[in-house]
Amino acid sequence: MTARIIDGKALAARIRGELTEQVATFQQQTGITPHLAAVLVGDDSASAIYVRNKQRACEKTGIKSTLHKLSAETSQDELLKLVEQFNDDGSLHGILVQLPLPAQIDEKAVLDAVSPLKDVDAFHPANVGLIVQGRPRFLPCTSYGIQQLLIESGTKIEGAHAVVLGRSEIVGKPMALLLMQKAESANATVTVCHSRTRNLPELTRSGDILIAAIGSPRFITADMVKPGAVVIDVGTNRVGDQLVGDVDFETVSQVASAITPVPGGVGPMTIAMLLKNTLTAAKLAAGL
Repeated sequence: MTARIIDGKALAARIRGELTEQVATFQQQTGITPHLAAVLVGDDSASAIYVRNKQRACEKTGIKSTLHKLSAETSQDELLKLVEQFNDDGSLHGILVQLPLPAQIDEKAVLDAVSPLKDVDAFHPANVGLIVQGRPRFLPCTSYGIQQLLIESGTKIEGAHAVVLGRSEIVGKPMALLLMQKAESANATVTVCHSRTRNLPELTRSGDILIAAIGSPRFITADMVKPGAVVIDVGTNRVGDQLVGDVDFETVSQVASAITPVPGGVGPMTIAMLLKNTLTAAKLAAGL
């Protein structure tokens, strides 16, 4: 068996095309241009590339994007004051604080300070609570993108056993919440695994859907995958001059029925969903 490739790059391009039309319609109706402010603290090269890609995607879609670059020595108070300014700025609809932040800054304190109505990453406790209750304001970008990839690939989610490897606030936990909801394109039975899970290969082999977000290069091998499973690789790990996922693509693609590549799988979808959330935030601000 050779797995079918789930092309996140192609799907993201299609979604961005749809969003371009929706943004144009919104502007005609309201005279408002959706506006995303991104904050980059320090000189992390991977973060800088990611933010630049987000900016380019915004520009192509008709969304205004403003980047605020701060030094690695920026204090927590300075960053919190900037977030407060963003919260009070009526022309600004989405706030993105790029993670990770330098050690002197408490990430939770900063993310909690972002207005829930401008929290387009869906990290604020108020937005997480709404997701738990099945009535989200925004959906977390990566998890939302993964759900769209599963839908696009024709994966049967309802009634399936989905195994999520990783329990982060950014991917693992929200992914489990989305798939377990009593809702369309959900209704899965979800198992969340992590670095302390016993009998991990046995559990990953039980998944009809396997989502790897553990942050370890090529961690998932063919013997850990159920034949015919759909495998979503969230990992982005630098190994030498290569970017590889959390899944050993070469061997697992011989076992799975469908798989996302790295790069070109989940990454483009995360950015597309950020744009979608920014438009949603602008509509909320306009009372639509």
